[in-house]
Amino acid sequence: MDRVLLIEDDDIIGEMICMYLKEEEFVVLRSHNGQEGLAALHDFKPDLILLDLILPDFEGTDLCNSLRNITPVPIIIISSNARVSEKIEAFTVGADDYLCKPFSMHEMKARIQALLRRFKQTHPSDIQQVPALQEVTVPPMNLNINIEKRTLYVRGESVEMTFSEFELIRLLFENPERVYRREDLINALRGFDSYINDRAIDVHITNLRRKIEVNPKEPKFIKTVWGVGYKFVL
Repeated sequence: MDRVLLIEDDDIIGEMICMYLKEEEFVVLRSHNGQEGLAALHDFKPDLILLDLILPDFEGTDLCNSLRNITPVPIIIISSNARVSEKIEAFTVGADDYLCKPFSMHEMKARIQALLRRFKQTHPSDIQQVPALQEVTVPPMNLNINIEKRTLYVRGESVEMTFSEFELIRLLFENPERVYRREDLINALRGFDSYINDRAIDVHITNLRRKIEVNPKEPKFIKTVWGVGYKFVL
């Protein structure tokens, strides 16, 4: 699997990118600042770098220049600055591509794949030989839900949850593989939860993943359908 180093201090954007790329079967490591990124470069050995221009300890273009002097792997700048002069400076110091926030995750993936494809064709000797990750066998979910008693057991253990969380898992569990938009989930919970909104849905999903997933950061059952919503996979 291709390895992506993300240098991004914004937690929301960083988590979104990490979740998406992991679900798309990339190996991802996130660094929160420039110093962490430079250190990770040697230990993680990425195939591609995603670099935010605004970091707490580095000017993004200076860090891009430093990275380019160390490694030939592709560098994609991610920035909210859409000025042409900013893009030109980024390309001048070694960036291979430039994505303006907000951007489509699908477009980001397409750009990553295009750069990796070209890099592997022109730099075959620079491709890192990374040993294959050991396959981990995930135990079956063994989720039992009783609608009348409003109880949920995961891998034999009782799981406590809020009223809204139970309604949400019930809906998803009863309709496996169906993709629900956030608007659908909001409408389903409206009347039970007076504070329900897009953000509340995401919080409920995060909490449910912590309770039922073996690894909440790499969910196998409550899947994100990017740009749409969520679905439950048996």
